[in-house]
Amino acid sequence: MDWLENWNQALDYLEENLDREIKLEELGRLAGCSAYHFQRMFSYLAGVPLKEYIRRRRMTRAAADLRAGEKVLHVALRYGYDSPTAFNRAFQAVHGVAPSLAKQDGVKLKAFPRIRFKFVLKGDAEMEYQIVKREAFRIVGFRTPLPMDVEEGFQVVPRFWGEIGPRVGELIPLMDPETPGLLGVSTCHREEENYYYIAVASKAPAPEGACEWTVPAATWAVFSGTGQQPNAIQELQKRIVAEWLPDSGYEWAQAPDVEVYLNEPGTEEAQFQVWLPIQKVSGK
Repeated sequence: MDWLENWNQALDYLEENLDREIKLEELGRLAGCSAYHFQRMFSYLAGVPLKEYIRRRRMTRAAADLRAGEKVLHVALRYGYDSPTAFNRAFQAVHGVAPSLAKQDGVKLKAFPRIRFKFVLKGDAEMEYQIVKREAFRIVGFRTPLPMDVEEGFQVVPRFWGEIGPRVGELIPLMDPETPGLLGVSTCHREEENYYYIAVASKAPAPEGACEWTVPAATWAVFSGTGQQPNAIQELQKRIVAEWLPDSGYEWAQAPDVEVYLNEPGTEEAQFQVWLPIQKVSGK
């Protein structure tokens, strides 16, 4: 399967550069997606944030280097730490002991083996979806910068919903009936600037303090769900990426991710949709 080969090539690059700068853009390029999507999909597939996985792998290598007799300062610099103090904190967070003790016999150290993706048959619950092509459409609403670090984004987005909540009522009357629902739009396909919008599809002027943006024409795989936010939608997104996407014949396209809330997001049983931008895998 091409996606498996691409993703394992990205992990090969990561392993080859543990003692150098690891460029997120290169990881995304090798895997066939954006840097943001790579982090997000890695977290879903591996069950650990990319940043934490890199730290664990570097500290695994660092422990082996120290056991081989290398000096703490040299090892610290090799893995990107400018001071022994910062390296000491990182090493202890993983191994539970100071790096200066790693050379002693009998000291317990931890090893985190590298990840390699392989095809595993799973998915005992069905997933209904639609493939929907849409022309470009305009949205009106409020936005906040979306960090390239996915784990930070998982904190920023719910906080932004809490901040904007009192103004959501201003958007509802502006909603285009052809695209009902309150939208959460992530422009994470654009490496130069990333935003998260809380908005509605609309042809009306933007309210004071709001902004507008045009969602480009794209093809989306549309999934529906219900449940308490933000956990329910994050769980659906995880299943889409980990269970549906790898064997679908599609890959993540360079287009926005869209969430559609068909009733109040804060309700106990929120009704929502996840739009995953897709394109056919090359050669299929």
